[in-house]
Amino acid sequence: MLTWNVTYHCKPGQRDAFYQALCDLGVREHSKAEAGNCRYDYYFAAEAPDDLLLVETWTTPEAQQAHCQTEKFAQLQARKAQFCDGVEIEKFNW
Repeated sequence: MLTWNVTYHCKPGQRDAFYQALCDLGVREHSKAEAGNCRYDYYFAAEAPDDLLLVETWTTPEAQQAHCQTEKFAQLQARKAQFCDGVEIEKFNW
């Protein structure tokens, strides 16, 4: 299993708009339907109003890599460029 904690550091005041853009694209639903996905959930940081945390878990690194090749992932990257200043990724294999 592979879990990634992805923290999106949104531009000031843009977290809600970024999250709404992801919802409008159906990123979570599409990702959860992909082969090998176990979890794909967003969380709002109580003490960091411009951060959005994504926790995603995949059965194998290959499944996660396939996810990164989808059209929906490319659309996510475009929204990330529009709304975010940076991203931090923590990777866990278990």
